[in-house]
Amino acid sequence: MKNRITSCGQRFGLAAFTFAAGMALCTSDLRAQTTEPNLQTAVENTQATPEHQTAQDQKIQQLQDKLEEIQKQLMELKQASSSAPETHHTTTAKASVAAADLSETEPEVTDPASPHSEPFAFADFTWLTGNPRTKDTPYATKFFTPDIRSDVSYTYDFRHPQDDTIVGSSEVFRSSEVALTDLGIGGDFHYNNVRARVLSQIGLYATATPRNDASPSRGQWDLANAYRYVGEANAGYHFNVQHGLNVDAGIFLSYIGLFSFYQFDNWAYQPSYVSSNTPWFFNGVRVQWFPTAKLKIEPWFINGWQSYGRFNNRPGLGGSILYRPNGNWSIVGNQYGYGEDALGVGSRTRYHTDDSVQYKYYERPNSFVSKAAATLTGDAGCESGGGVSCFGNGKTGPKQSFLGFMAYNRLWFDHDIFGLTLGGGRINNPGRYLVLLPPINGATAASGTPYFTENPGDPFKAWDASVTADYMPSQYFTYRLEYNHRAANVPYFAGPGGVTPPGGNTGAAGSLVSGWSPDLRNSENRVTFAFLMKF
Repeated sequence: MKNRITSCGQRFGLAAFTFAAGMALCTSDLRAQTTEPNLQTAVENTQATPEHQTAQDQKIQQLQDKLEEIQKQLMELKQASSSAPETHHTTTAKASVAAADLSETEPEVTDPASPHSEPFAFADFTWLTGNPRTKDTPYATKFFTPDIRSDVSYTYDFRHPQDDTIVGSSEVFRSSEVALTDLGIGGDFHYNNVRARVLSQIGLYATATPRNDASPSRGQWDLANAYRYVGEANAGYHFNVQHGLNVDAGIFLSYIGLFSFYQFDNWAYQPSYVSSNTPWFFNGVRVQWFPTAKLKIEPWFINGWQSYGRFNNRPGLGGSILYRPNGNWSIVGNQYGYGEDALGVGSRTRYHTDDSVQYKYYERPNSFVSKAAATLTGDAGCESGGGVSCFGNGKTGPKQSFLGFMAYNRLWFDHDIFGLTLGGGRINNPGRYLVLLPPINGATAASGTPYFTENPGDPFKAWDASVTADYMPSQYFTYRLEYNHRAANVPYFAGPGGVTPPGGNTGAAGSLVSGWSPDLRNSENRVTFAFLMKF
């Protein structure tokens, strides 16, 4: 027994000695390696006796294997970092400019003179109205860039309509209530050159947007409900031509009216009539061609003027040209024509031009006033045929036209944490073919109502002014307080009696109700407080 204990102790002592010697040798080898700037050089300079060559070779091999593993991990981290989506300051919502989809693993090229540069990536355009001011997207991957939006607001109408209904707005719908205007959940899919975008439409937009489109009344399959909860849904392909060529089809935001469909992107919550009364979306096919990094040319083939389907027998044709010569200017021109967009009047053709300029005239990031910019938009259009004329009253009918403008000035304060916007505009739209129909007794764009006619020659002139104050504690969130005054030459806005019959909507949508009439006034004043978020 004693001999076995002694033998065991001897073996243990020998093992301990061997372990200690090995650690000392390893430590000595490591110190020798770390004194050299390059591991390979250290290996080459290592001098070992023949009897120790095999053991030392094994240690060197182990070190080389470890170095290769570390280098592999560094390469994986580098590839993961380079594959993260680049920040492209090119979105213009009521118009979304899709950047050319260059190789995901290549660094972004921002020099506009380079044939491989991304369009409009040479400057920061997050100051534009109609553009989100976010500079990066959390949780973006090589395959998917999420887009999550929330718009919750409270509007106080000084006339206190008893049915809490706001008239004549495509952004504000209810008074004296906290309202979910829009919840958008979706984003952009991108793999190689294939593109797709989808965004939900949950909230008041889901009923107000299809309500203002008369095209679903033509034909079957209830387009208003089929598309109700979809704000954007399109897919296409990117061709590596010049600075990019995108061909997309589906539902996408329009480029008429400058302001974005999403309030987070805008300088003001309630845009003027030029924007509020013109299209927010198109359903069809678009081509985005970027011949240079500063220019986008975009033709449209669409079902009709802000419509899910055709109104009559012809689709609409149009296009947009966007030019940004430098980081301080953005110039866009939008044209529309050919479409027959008066429901049931197939011989009436609509034409429209919408043109805007935005100019950033001041920027000092470290000053109290950190930035200042202004924008001016002008719209003109008309309808011809079917009993109306573009050029005045005559044998072909009364004048049916649209003429308007809007202008805004924006100031940013304290490193862009605060914002102040002053603006307003004016329109003249005889025939009322672009005026948003008041929802009297449930009236829709398709039903019309005798309480507010839209006959050829019916006059409508209106103007508005607004003051908007923003607090932006994060690039992803805005607190907004806005005062609006709007006025018209005819009774149009909801008064204390509202626009809903006492017992609720009665009979067919928009129809006459015996013994009742809506309370319409020539002006309105209201205040809106909004919580706006975008990830």
